[in-house]
Amino acid sequence: MALSSPSRILCFPLALSAATLSLSVAASHDYSIVGYSPEDLESHDKLIELFENWISNFEKAYETVEEKLLRFEVFKDNLKHIDETNKKVKSYWLGLNEFADLSHEEFKKMYLGLKTDIVRRDEERSYAEFAYRDVEAVPKSVDWRKKGAVAEVKNQGSCGSCWAFSTVAAVEGINKIVTGNLTTLSEQELIDCDTTYNNGCNGGLMDYAFEYIVKNGGLRKEEDYPYSMEEGTCEMQKDESETVTIDGHQDVPTNDEKSLLKALAHQPLSVAIDASGREFQFYSGGVFDGRCGVDLDHGVAAVGYGSSKGSDYIIVKNSWGPKWGEKGYIRLKRNTGKPEGLCGINKMASFPTKTK
Repeated sequence: MALSSPSRILCFPLALSAATLSLSVAASHDYSIVGYSPEDLESHDKLIELFENWISNFEKAYETVEEKLLRFEVFKDNLKHIDETNKKVKSYWLGLNEFADLSHEEFKKMYLGLKTDIVRRDEERSYAEFAYRDVEAVPKSVDWRKKGAVAEVKNQGSCGSCWAFSTVAAVEGINKIVTGNLTTLSEQELIDCDTTYNNGCNGGLMDYAFEYIVKNGGLRKEEDYPYSMEEGTCEMQKDESETVTIDGHQDVPTNDEKSLLKALAHQPLSVAIDASGREFQFYSGGVFDGRCGVDLDHGVAAVGYGSSKGSDYIIVKNSWGPKWGEKGYIRLKRNTGKPEGLCGINKMASFPTKTK
């Protein structure tokens, strides 16, 4: 495909604490906060206790009493939103996470970045070579994790490098399928070296990254070029460093869920979604069918699909560490009746190709 406009995705970073979050959401009844009854959530003293426990679990620190009081008010508002949402929704639930002391506007400003047009015009996307267009039937469910084609969930931290993690997940997947080896690859090389169109921690696009890998003759292993959570100087290729290569990449036809599933049945995909919704911010588990738009701002990987209790979903691998969502994953509802799919997941999917 022609690369005519330097579009990019500004990513949704999440820097998770190493501390274990004990204040989780129970998947029963109305999904109340564990250890706290609805009456407790109306008690000022209990709310203070909950806030202090949350501060301890996430190792938060505030410079002044005034700042702590402000964060407490924001925390209460988020807790109210989580509690009220969990009483209404049936297929998914929300929970407290590291963002619980940020208002939604602060969250979007700090972690989403500036608005940018990251969707290529349809004429710039090539579907003529879509490898799976003639596939007639696909399995009822696919999970590439169970096939050993998905590496462990990674954490992009405070660097807006989701596009690199999305790219790497797709390349790791096709390399495993073709060679039998699951090799963990370097996002940092893409951040430091793929700078013609992509912009490191300030956003990028997966298709551009695929083209970099082809032109560069491969991508190095993560152990040879480890992640630093910030932009650095491109390290020239070392003779002893091994690389994983791809032949090229293809686009999935836009707003075509059937084609998305055809491709996903054969390999993990790079996809873009709108992750700016408040429900997405606090997602903790279940099949997500909450509110989100279609203004794509986050790069992730689709690694399977299936159904649960009559609800069809796509399995999405995020890059916010294994403590967000379902061990780092979210199940997004599919078959919504909307061509673009929930959170716009059908709008801009692509995948690397590799035959040897």
